[in-house]
Amino acid sequence: MNVEELTGKILDNNPSMDRYKLALAVAKRSDELLDGAPSKLNIDPHTIKPADLALMEIAEGLIVVKGFVDNEE
Repeated sequence: MNVEELTGKILDNNPSMDRYKLALAVAKRSDELLDGAPSKLNIDPHTIKPADLALMEIAEGLIVVKGFVDNEE
């Protein structure tokens, strides 16, 4: 999946999140990955950019962006 498709998937699944909030979440997770946090996906972090990996983790729902996720319960 390319960046545009991942971004669209995330924004469709989280109506309260906009592109700015998503960019902040991706930046924060990218920093964590660069600081040595393990990836939540079975992908070698050395073969993909940290920002792309962060976006993939958020799109798969492996990273919850607190304050931006809608609860429909």
